[in-house]
Amino acid sequence: MARFGADADPEQIVAQLHADGGVIVEGLLSATTLAAINAEVDPWVAAAEPGARQINPLLDAFFGPRTRHVASLTGRSRTFATEVLCHPQLLAVCDRVLLPSCARYQLNIASILDRGPGAEAQMLHRDEDVWIHAPRPRPELQVASIWALVDVTREMGATQVVPGSHRWDRARVPEADEITYADLPAGSAVFYFGSTLHGGGANTTADQWRRAVHLSFCLGWLRTEENNYLGTPPEVAKHLPRLAQELIGYAVHDAIADLGGYLGILDGRDPVDLLQDGTLG
Repeated sequence: MARFGADADPEQIVAQLHADGGVIVEGLLSATTLAAINAEVDPWVAAAEPGARQINPLLDAFFGPRTRHVASLTGRSRTFATEVLCHPQLLAVCDRVLLPSCARYQLNIASILDRGPGAEAQMLHRDEDVWIHAPRPRPELQVASIWALVDVTREMGATQVVPGSHRWDRARVPEADEITYADLPAGSAVFYFGSTLHGGGANTTADQWRRAVHLSFCLGWLRTEENNYLGTPPEVAKHLPRLAQELIGYAVHDAIADLGGYLGILDGRDPVDLLQDGTLG
């Protein structure tokens, strides 16, 4: 995959995304920011049981018995909510990919996937299949990303990505030489479409855990994978910057300017305004 620096022109990043379905952007987070996020999530990761049960046995198998999963990250790490969720480079990409198909995009899911020694490779999949019933053809529904909180190598389970697979027929299975690996220095991320085949790699190390964050945004009129209003409830969200509150999903999806309607009102008002004036939380 192509690699860009943190100050790259988002137009170039988006052009490469459309070409390959995935790109790597390095140097997005400073050492200070990384240290703050890791310190805030350390207790949650330590308390997470590897292989903890998911909503469905198929998900148990998907994540495997050697993965520590910490969900609802915006409610558990303020630094993550302010510095990663609201990162201008990621939002610039989402503006260009998602806004043509919605009035506002929103957080889909934000969680830590800490894959330990012995973790097997995930099956290759498309994140957008959580909306499997959406008819085709369709626009891109999602921009996803994996952020490295530590240096991530192929041996530690770097994310597998299949360039070009966002344009493939769904029945096509990649050959081994069509799969690439997103080795990431700490503070870097791989951005990819929800339509791109990918999956966590196998961790073949003896003692290294691959701590990374899965963060994705989706069109604002879709039901999100994670219930972000419960994961980051009003009493927590009210202490975050307004931009973070809007991205989490507290803001109305207002399509009136496009001769549409609005979604997500509360008592006829925008919930993000209710957070701001103290009515919520």
